[in-house]
Amino acid sequence: MTRVIKIEKTGGPEVLKLETVNLEKPAPQEVTIEQKAIGLNFIDTYHRSGLYPIELPSGIGAEGSGTIKEIGSKVEGFSVGDKVAYAGAPLGAYATERNYPIKNLVKIPDGISFEVAATLMTKGLTAYYLLYKTYAVSSNETILFHAAAGGVGQIFCQWAKSLGCKVIGTVGSDEKINIAKKNGCDFVINYSKKDFAKEVLEITKNKGVPVVYDGVGKNTFHKSIECLKTRGMMISFGNASGSLENIDVKKCIQPKGLYFTRPSMWHYLSTRDEIQEGANQLFEKIKLGKIKIEIFKKYRLDDIKQAHLDLESRKITGPAIIST
Repeated sequence: MTRVIKIEKTGGPEVLKLETVNLEKPAPQEVTIEQKAIGLNFIDTYHRSGLYPIELPSGIGAEGSGTIKEIGSKVEGFSVGDKVAYAGAPLGAYATERNYPIKNLVKIPDGISFEVAATLMTKGLTAYYLLYKTYAVSSNETILFHAAAGGVGQIFCQWAKSLGCKVIGTVGSDEKINIAKKNGCDFVINYSKKDFAKEVLEITKNKGVPVVYDGVGKNTFHKSIECLKTRGMMISFGNASGSLENIDVKKCIQPKGLYFTRPSMWHYLSTRDEIQEGANQLFEKIKLGKIKIEIFKKYRLDDIKQAHLDLESRKITGPAIIST
């Protein structure tokens, strides 16, 4: 029997229900994965709350790792016993085992643990597309990343530093300053206490930065615009403080000829080749020690409501997983 978390309606953590089901055979292009670790991501709370609408009832969770237990009749390139990891639709990672299409599946190379792999496929590949695809950074550029001590931020800032960038990171509390510095930030600003736009302009000698990576949203948008130089790019990829309100293009974008984009993984990682390319670069950075992953906390499926409470109250200050 398979243990799985499902939701029948949107709402708070109380809508997460643990059930026991009989798992069907995998479809022709699917494999059955005996899961070893499941990634815990802030986007999971968006699916649960209804901020990102999903068809209900539904499983939840978009990232995991494990061992292939069974393969579909038309599966090629994968075998029973392979160590694999994945991220993306269909949702349903919060489970002891699951069926998953091979389209978004990658093999885990030797030297990468299940736990590390389970934290990488969403956060790590997000860092990859932001750094290489949305705005391809160059060595010696000074860039700004919000929520630098968060799960994506810790990977992103290490990676950006390895590419030769000077990284300005923001955090929401003094306790997170050392976390951000430890993970590659040259400068760290507590935006709850200081005017981060003023600080960024001082650091850049009033030149501003060419790009702002913002997963915070509502609370940081307008000051981020102030930080950008002429023809800079504002990359809004998350809503940790709430969704952006309507943007006044004439006021915010036009004066400096800025670019604004709202990317997601599936704009850049929609094919297996694209996912494999990103995963290869990510795994190589891990192997070379350029990116180090420290699991902040482990939960069990029985603790899933508490895990979501901790996510939304910002108690999780690093990669977290659900173990099966």
